[in-house]
Amino acid sequence: QVQLVESGGGLVQAGGSLRVSCAASGRTLSSYAMGWFRQAPGKEREFVGAVSSTGGSTYYAPSVKGRFTISRDNAKNTVYLQMNSLKPEDTAVYYCAADPAGRYFSGRSSTYYYWGQGTQVTVSS
Repeated sequence: QVQLVESGGGLVQAGGSLRVSCAASGRTLSSYAMGWFRQAPGKEREFVGAVSSTGGSTYYAPSVKGRFTISRDNAKNTVYLQMNSLKPEDTAVYYCAADPAGRYFSGRSSTYYYWGQGTQVTVSS
């Protein structure tokens, strides 16, 4: 069993930056693809981006590409989402998720088996 815990969310002004983390326990994630999703009030959960098991490949949603960066430290069993040039429309609960099959290129929430509880990111205008 894998437990994922996000941290680092908070309130930031538009144009600012924030880094959220996802720490895993229960099992090493070195063979898992890791994804980030977000859900804003009244909207469906949407894909943000994902990273391959080694960290060598990433895949981003068009809405965040060039602003967000996903990285991972397998030695620490932790994945990061660095968010720059934040916009009010980035406001959402951010979730990390793990796919044991390593399908970082999927972009679909159904691909992911393990999920964290989410962390709130609020961007003020």
